[in-house]
Amino acid sequence: MKLKKEFKSLEKSAVELTVTIEKAEVESAYKSTLANYVKHAQIPGFRKGHVPQNVLERKYGDSIKADTIGTLIDQSFDEIFKEETENRPLPYSQPVMDKAPELDITKELTYTVHYDVFPKVTVKDFSGVNVKEPQVTVSDDDLAEELKSMQERNAMVIEKKDATVAKDDIVTINYSELGEDGNVIAGSERSDFVFTVGSGENIYKIDDEIIGMKKDETKDITKKYKKDDADPELAGQTKKIRVTIKAVKVRDLPALDDDFAQDCNEKYKTLADMKSDIKKNMELAASRRVKEMKNNSLLEQLVEKNKFDIPASMLQAELDGRWRMLAQQFQTTPEQLDKMIAASGQTKEAMLEQWTGDSEKMLKSRIIVDCLIRDRNISVTPEEIEAQYAKIAEEGGMTVEEVKKHYEDPRAKEYLIDDAKENKLYDEIYKEVKVSKGDKMSFKDLFANVQ
Repeated sequence: MKLKKEFKSLEKSAVELTVTIEKAEVESAYKSTLANYVKHAQIPGFRKGHVPQNVLERKYGDSIKADTIGTLIDQSFDEIFKEETENRPLPYSQPVMDKAPELDITKELTYTVHYDVFPKVTVKDFSGVNVKEPQVTVSDDDLAEELKSMQERNAMVIEKKDATVAKDDIVTINYSELGEDGNVIAGSERSDFVFTVGSGENIYKIDDEIIGMKKDETKDITKKYKKDDADPELAGQTKKIRVTIKAVKVRDLPALDDDFAQDCNEKYKTLADMKSDIKKNMELAASRRVKEMKNNSLLEQLVEKNKFDIPASMLQAELDGRWRMLAQQFQTTPEQLDKMIAASGQTKEAMLEQWTGDSEKMLKSRIIVDCLIRDRNISVTPEEIEAQYAKIAEEGGMTVEEVKKHYEDPRAKEYLIDDAKENKLYDEIYKEVKVSKGDKMSFKDLFANVQ
């Protein structure tokens, strides 16, 4: 197709494309469309396929012109983007035409559209980048805490002999809120509420106040809440709560011995085997988390040093994706989630606004990584992928064959390749920027804010 194209860069990684299609192409497309109408049109008084062209033009003139314009635009798009890569529209950015062109088969056809493209970012300056690497060692205390958690997960819950409430006991209570007159406030009653004392996982946070109470004992508790309490319905309030202890239970922890290790996993023969394996897994988890924190710090600094805007359609697609994921978590549809959020006094728009900042940072980080991989021509060889299989197998306690079977899925294989490219990129960059020792952190603190 004979045409002329002109690209003009706009703000926020948008592009304006003006296309001029030569007169001969316009005339040919019109004749082809008209011939198609002649072939299929059915008009009373004429046999199918024998309706005169002038009759069709009088009856369907506007439709014939509109179809011709549509055909020309589609064909010109196919022609332009067959080889064009730099100014290709994003998959979720539908080209918009502000004004429809008019068809005149004696003239060229010109139309203009605008759409979003992948941001053009060139990252060359790494000066001033300083990545601090947290210093983490898995201590004996960390291992002991993990073993305690395993004991608790495998513990049996039994009735407490003296039935006196203490911290970490599992209690069942009935409670209600009392008014100033000492009577129960209607609707505040709750029966058979179970929680662990000290967890704070109860509406009125009465953990400390019920310590020392016994089974079947009833107590009226008056509690004042600080003005800055996290619960706005309690902040600055004084509440009177009537509590009855219905049951007091404790966790009967299994002994830390070889039998316990074998019960946890048949691959362990002794407790020492299990401890060694747990510590190895904790060290691996810590290493991965430190690596993640390093990479996040690097990208945050690169985003700050390389200013660019996110295309509006890209940000909207990300926010829409997060909304759909939230709906899946609630096991509902995005439309029903909208109604649920509205019923709680919030709006979808307000929530999307809250997500915007983090979404923009994540997208900018992703774009910088993609641009660096492209600009540095980073690729991975089949041998490097084989090495990746072996590493995954060793860390996961699997065979290489089992790992390969998992990555037979094309999407999973593509993810593995992308991950390998990113790892090569980070290895290169850390040779070019300053990496210094960060603060010492405990294993627990390392994962404190992980969501």
